[in-house]
Amino acid sequence: RMSRHAQQLRDQDINPCLAETDASRKCMDDNNYDKDMCTAYFLKYRNCRRFWHNIMIQRRRDGVKPEMPTAEERKKMLESME
Repeated sequence: RMSRHAQQLRDQDINPCLAETDASRKCMDDNNYDKDMCTAYFLKYRNCRRFWHNIMIQRRRDGVKPEMPTAEERKKMLESME
């Protein structure tokens, strides 16, 4: 059984960077934990976290709840930027 924290990290509404997390982990598994092989994945993850963290801070400032947009909301936000 997963801990509550681990379950939250697997929840798309809480963790906006689930795909990037999984891709990084898979890259590490596939490359015998050679971090140099996975730099691009780490960069994507870091950019994802930074982007959504800034959104969360802005929503907190504006009094918007929930502070982290749901997975559905995030999808719409990203589509509107394309």
